[in-house]
Amino acid sequence: MTKRLSPYRLGATLYMPATRNDIAGSILNNEIDGLRSIVICLEDAVSDADVPAALQNLRQVLVALKSAKDAGLGADWPLVFIRPRDPEMGKFLTATADLTPADGLVLPKFTLESLPVWWDIMKATHLCMMPTLETEDVFDVMQMRKLATALLEHPCHSRIIALRIGGNDLMNVISLRRPRNLTLYDSPMGYVIKMLVAVFGSRDFALTSPVCEHIDDHDVMEKELALDMAHGLVGKTAIHPNQIAKIERALMVTSADHADALRILNSSQAVFKSQGAMCEPATHRRWAARVLEQAQIYGIAQEETQDGVRFFTANHLN
Repeated sequence: MTKRLSPYRLGATLYMPATRNDIAGSILNNEIDGLRSIVICLEDAVSDADVPAALQNLRQVLVALKSAKDAGLGADWPLVFIRPRDPEMGKFLTATADLTPADGLVLPKFTLESLPVWWDIMKATHLCMMPTLETEDVFDVMQMRKLATALLEHPCHSRIIALRIGGNDLMNVISLRRPRNLTLYDSPMGYVIKMLVAVFGSRDFALTSPVCEHIDDHDVMEKELALDMAHGLVGKTAIHPNQIAKIERALMVTSADHADALRILNSSQAVFKSQGAMCEPATHRRWAARVLEQAQIYGIAQEETQDGVRFFTANHLN
């Protein structure tokens, strides 16, 4: 059985249409600074007419990556995922393409009913799974409880790196689009994210945050990222390279949280005060373990100034 990758290795997950001719170069040469994971998309980002060209381009990308890996390269590449259009395309890819350079598949429109179909496609492969929650039944807490219980008990459980929240598709279900000056949490998606965190997070599944499609409005994105972190989301979909640094910054651990996490995991006291707040190891231990895992990957945020401008760098742990 393939070991599940840490969901914290996802970071900013950049979606790229499979029709782009610069995908292989972006991965082989690490051309996008800070990129930790990439999704080569054959679904919404590709029109029906372009599917044959997208599939052909994907094959060329896989050949290039396979050749480079056979030559001993790839240790510092971003994680590579492929999003097929539907289960039929997923079956076609696993049967006809060499997917050894890929780390997993993103499963669109994932439901309880499609679980056995996708597992039949993927069980004999090495690929991790990232199901996307983006259909009408996501609004139904009872349906989500059934899905969470089924995934917890299913053989696929160890292969699920994270569940992706498909914000735009979910807003489309209720005929809405994100307001330009508000975060997703100010829309009905605020309820949905909270509910999904309660249902799946309580069962130890990791969840990633939807994309912020307002590419140039970093103020809204920073507010949304702060709320993503407060809800325990482990990464965020990106649609433009200029979003990556913002997402990376949000995923850094504060020095205060890091210090509290260390004390919580190493203290013999039942309750103690730290930095003006109560720490209770019995109830904060899981949070502390998450903080240390996150810090190991993203580092501890350090505030610096240059020419009067505040910015942050990461103090990475060895």
